[in-house]
Amino acid sequence: MVMDIWKKIKQKNIASVYLLYGTEAFLINETKQLILNQVLNEDDLDFNFSAYDLEETPIEAAIEDAETFPFLGERKVIFLHNPVFLTAEKTKEKVNHNISRLETYIKEPAPYTVLVLSAPYEKLDERKKIVKELKRQAEVVEAKKLSEPELKNWVKDRAKTNGIDIHPDAIEHLLALVGTNLFMISSELEKLALYAADEKQIDVELVDKLVARSLEQNIFTLIEKVVQRKLDEALRIYYDLIKQNEEPIKILALLAGQFRLIYQVKELSRRGYGQQQAAGLLKTHPFRVKLALGQAAKFTDQELSKIMNYLAEADYKMKTGGMNKSLLVEMLLFRLNK
Repeated sequence: MVMDIWKKIKQKNIASVYLLYGTEAFLINETKQLILNQVLNEDDLDFNFSAYDLEETPIEAAIEDAETFPFLGERKVIFLHNPVFLTAEKTKEKVNHNISRLETYIKEPAPYTVLVLSAPYEKLDERKKIVKELKRQAEVVEAKKLSEPELKNWVKDRAKTNGIDIHPDAIEHLLALVGTNLFMISSELEKLALYAADEKQIDVELVDKLVARSLEQNIFTLIEKVVQRKLDEALRIYYDLIKQNEEPIKILALLAGQFRLIYQVKELSRRGYGQQQAAGLLKTHPFRVKLALGQAAKFTDQELSKIMNYLAEADYKMKTGGMNKSLLVEMLLFRLNK
């Protein structure tokens, strides 16, 4: 797991070659920054840090750099970005790579160089020799979306890094408000940590007071008000969104997306799918499935079917009719509260 590798890096247990791959950009960026911070000091960065875009530069040039002794320092760090030759993607490559050069290097890497391959791809081509060799010889970090327990542990650890404790209920509330985007969570945690610098504790009240609601979260809250049959509060949220210049067509799309998710998880749950299984099938985060399951329990199948029809009808009218779009969503909210 990525956090286990972070722990090793912080303990100065640094590998000679790293392979970072996956679509969770935050985890890749954090790993690269952690390696830089642990291997080089600020003065070394100008002389002993290099980065190569392998869509523009042949791998041989990077390997030659890796084999060259550091300048006025003990170690050097080299980042290799976009190694598309590790995937099965068909591309019109601008450069030809001598992959055997890389294969030879990773078997006996220079002891003074930390080579980091950064591959922002969901999958690598496991059939390729170079991929097999890297997985055998390198420290591999798979930057995939964290599970709910991993995500909560990460939030807890992130808060500790800022010298703050965060209550489990506050973690739950933070994720409900912000979602699972690690960049946004990290940003909000830094803000919360600054505010809680004296108390050294983040609680639910502080999260509720300081954390900005995303449009998606406002839609989620709006749906909660619909569930509770609180039309006046649902409309208040909607009017606030309109005042913030949010487009009615975007609000309608998010409403439809959330209700579609509610409908799907309710059906999958009835078929015996667990939270993780449903998340994998729907290609969404398990935490979103958990929240949708909570809302799904408050609707009958007939109600959800009727709501989906209302949403489809509103979408059709918005895209083809001349009716005021803002008023169209407002009328939809009235119908949802019947």
